[in-house]
Amino acid sequence: MPKATKRQPGRPKLPKAEYKGKIVPVRFAPEDLKRIERAAKASDQTVSQWIRSTLTAATGG
Repeated sequence: MPKATKRQPGRPKLPKAEYKGKIVPVRFAPEDLKRIERAAKASDQTVSQWIRSTLTAATGG
């Protein structure tokens, strides 16, 4: 009888080409977060997308 392969819990790892990178925890003051959320909504982006695009533009990426 063949030995059953034990599956790991959770989602399988993404290939490196699809891997986004490292998660960096950051805290915002409530008033800053409200401004970020408004700016993201105005540009039709999620907060994460807006932060990434803003940082890319600010750092010349």
